[in-house]
Parts: sequence; structure tokens; C-alpha cells
Amino acid sequence: MNRTHAFLNRRAPAAWLCGLLALTLSACQGLPTRTGCPSAQNMSPDMLHGTWTVQITGEPLGTLSLGPHPEHVGSLRGEWITATASKPRQVVADLDDGEFTLEETHDGQRIAATWLGNLPQAACGRQIQGQRTTAGQDTRPFVLTRQP
Repeated sequence: MNRTHAFLNRRAPAAWLCGLLALTLSACQGLPTRTGCPSAQNMSPDMLHGTWTVQITGEPLGTLSLGPHPEHVGSLRGEWITATASKPRQVVADLDDGEFTLEETHDGQRIAATWLGNLPQAACGRQIQGQRTTAGQDTRPFVLTRQP
């Protein structure tokens, strides 16, 4: 009898682990998956409304706020705030078939920089990556990350 009891005690941890694994895997079935994210082509401009953290290579972090453009339906308007700028920079943006375009102005008249980017599928609409090109043709990578 002691032999049988010893055999069962050696098997108990393995059985317990198998049961725990099965329970954990069944719980994962209810979690949302990345396949539930819209593709970049299926995203609409209103899905970009909100506040974004701006990272441009070689520059301090900034904050970009986007909302609906009051004059052009389907377009975006907002401002970009950085620690180094004396005042917020005005921006207008569009999302067309998954391609993001933003134009930045410092004086409200002339385009100071153009941002061209895309929305990586893995980021599920929470990130935009691309290139910012100034009027002087200085090009640097940027990443916009949606703030919670």
C-alpha cells in the first residue's frame, strides 16, 4: 500500500500542473486577439482623434492633439506642442487608405514640414510611424503613440 501511495504522490504534481495548464489555456480563449484590430485601410480619421506622444529622432518628446477639422469633413486638425517651441504648431492631417499625411505650420500660412506615415497592424491603431520632412528638406523618422 505504501508503494501505491508513493506512486500516486509522484504523479500528483504532474496531474496538478496539467490541470492548471488546461485551466489557463481555456481562460485565454476569452481574451481579445490582434485579429480583432481594424486594418490600416479600414481605419477612419475619427479613430485618430485624441492625444498622441510625438517622438522624432534627435528632438525632445512632444504632444500632438488631433480632432475633427471644422471645415473639411473627414480631415483632422490640431496642434503639436514641444518644450522647445515658443507656441503650439498648428497641424492638419488626413488618413487615406491607411496612409497618414500631416502638414505642420509655424505661422498659419506656410507648410513648415510634411509628415508621411503608416499604421502598423501590430499596433492596432495605437501607433503611427513614418518620416517628417521639413521645408529645408531635413528628414527624420517619427513615431506617434496614442496616449491612454
